[in-house]
Amino acid sequence: MIGLISATEAGAAARDRLAAAWPDRTRVYEGPVGDAVRAAFGECEQLVCFLATGAVVRLVAPLLGDKASDPGVVCVDEGGRFAVSLVGGHGGGANELAREVSELLGADPVVTTATDSVGLAGLDTLGLPVEGDVAAVSRALLDGEPVALRAESAWPLPPLPVAADGSYTIRVTDRAVQPAPHEVVLRPPTLVVGVGASKGAPADEVLALIEGALREAGLSARSVAELATVDAKAEEPGIVAAAEHLGVPLVTHSAERLAAVAVPNPSDAPLAAVGTPSVAEASALIGGGELLVPKRKSAMATCAIVRRPARGRLAVVGLGPGARDLLTPRARAELRRASVLVGLDQYVDQIRDLLRPGTRILESGLGAEEERARTAVEEARQGYAVALIGSGDAGVYAMASPALAEASDDIDVVGVPGVTAALAAGAILGAPLGHDHVSISLSDLHTPWEVIERRVRAAAEADIVVTFYNPRSRGRDWQLPKALAILAEHRAPTTPVGVVRNASRPDESSRLTTLAALDPATVDMMTVVTVGNTATREIAGRMVTPRGYRWQQEEAR
Repeated sequence: MIGLISATEAGAAARDRLAAAWPDRTRVYEGPVGDAVRAAFGECEQLVCFLATGAVVRLVAPLLGDKASDPGVVCVDEGGRFAVSLVGGHGGGANELAREVSELLGADPVVTTATDSVGLAGLDTLGLPVEGDVAAVSRALLDGEPVALRAESAWPLPPLPVAADGSYTIRVTDRAVQPAPHEVVLRPPTLVVGVGASKGAPADEVLALIEGALREAGLSARSVAELATVDAKAEEPGIVAAAEHLGVPLVTHSAERLAAVAVPNPSDAPLAAVGTPSVAEASALIGGGELLVPKRKSAMATCAIVRRPARGRLAVVGLGPGARDLLTPRARAELRRASVLVGLDQYVDQIRDLLRPGTRILESGLGAEEERARTAVEEARQGYAVALIGSGDAGVYAMASPALAEASDDIDVVGVPGVTAALAAGAILGAPLGHDHVSISLSDLHTPWEVIERRVRAAAEADIVVTFYNPRSRGRDWQLPKALAILAEHRAPTTPVGVVRNASRPDESSRLTTLAALDPATVDMMTVVTVGNTATREIAGRMVTPRGYRWQQEEAR
């Protein structure tokens, strides 16, 4: 919960905007400011104070205990110009909260944490349990000293400027090792513990069995991702309590699915009790992986431990039509999260400044789309966090389809939508896409012209607004005239046509013409051509397709 505190009418107005935008995340504290801050500090995970930073410093100073447990505190000035991350930038999430508040209020975020200031990923913000000398290793990264990465367990980390060797170390491991001097240990959630138990098995017994198995195998409990069991044991108190104590979810599987998993130690007892010859081993192995600890027993419980296979992460990111303010916040976040960026060289140049230090960039020129898709998938399979970029929306005439054709279920795939060229051009022209519409690429490099022509003809006969991508190049100069001629068989010569070149970019240009007057020679590959339907009109210099056909009905009357 986020506590909101203000002292003036101006602060209360901004406070109420946050409260209205985040009704489930916020709580407004009324009354004297000092009392409100003290109450919120003890009851909330984060605070936003619409007060001067000096006042907040004096109020919270006596309340501060430990950076690992103190709430994050953000200050917003009375004018709503700045959102300052004051306390708990990383541990309390104040840095990210300052950015969120700024976006909502139109303020500028002020973040002074050293790693954030220079674009480095904070070691305590990676979403993994962290141990060791975080301050010293972070300082070494900031100072440019060589920091080695020892990844015993592959995990898709964000970019870190690491070296092959160095006197400082970041170790990624699920083993129960103590951090050495000048070392940080990151605990990836790689372990799945399968659990079975007789009815009424005590929680202490279940937990002792699990912790003993981890300890004897030299594994860290902080790398346990989940407890797994059979559906019939989903509410077994001892198992539920063990999962709660470890702070991990309890995942259950049907007996039928578990019975299909090959295990080294099947048994007749669980088969008779719940319908599968294995609970602990099967539920741990169901997602694949290496069986580190075969079935162990106590009086009333069993457990097994599996290290699940590494899963890289592929984000397919749409960059929008080109303007920086049309790049979505989610796309920005994915670009900063990725340790490997794959893309067309000219698109990489658009967003190079948004990448974190240490990002590995794999760029190539036009015509290498399939190679880029394969490269991105292979990098993800090696356990990296990969961003594959494309213009507009990556799923529209871009990189998502070739990448997903290469990808299998051994990696996580995330799609990040972007503003398409058709949408950007439509916004410039007016509202040409107000009713049913279709986008058709006129490039026959990958699609036979016969197929393209059939689609154009179907759109013409169905009276659908058409946006043409890749309309004309020096080597393909006849396809656009042919497509326009097909549309002209079903639409009047006066049908509005919008032509937009380099939508949203500095050299953007647009014009409104008609189906009869459009000169195809004025169109190139940087142009989007939108042809209206029989209801589309030019109104006050704008291209408009009504949501219904009321205008036609009125004209008919």
